[in-house]
Amino acid sequence: MMLAERREADLDTWLTQAAHSGLPEFKKMANGIRLDYAAVKAAFSSEWSQGQVEAQVNCLKLQKRIVFGRANFDLLRLRVLCRV
Repeated sequence: MMLAERREADLDTWLTQAAHSGLPEFKKMANGIRLDYAAVKAAFSSEWSQGQVEAQVNCLKLQKRIVFGRANFDLLRLRVLCRV
């Protein structure tokens, strides 16, 4: 919700709460965000997103995994082009 509503002021509060929580997953995530804090902070203020590109890459990788070992590049090409 913070990212969707662009509430970047809440990020620092959330990081502090996550770091002091009893959940190791939250602590690890907070530490990871702190390692690249500038990029995460910029994501709150930027109107641009890589979401659509990442979705297309993920879909292409899925298609590659589906035909792996059973087909050649021509079939993969047809599967990708038929989706368009």
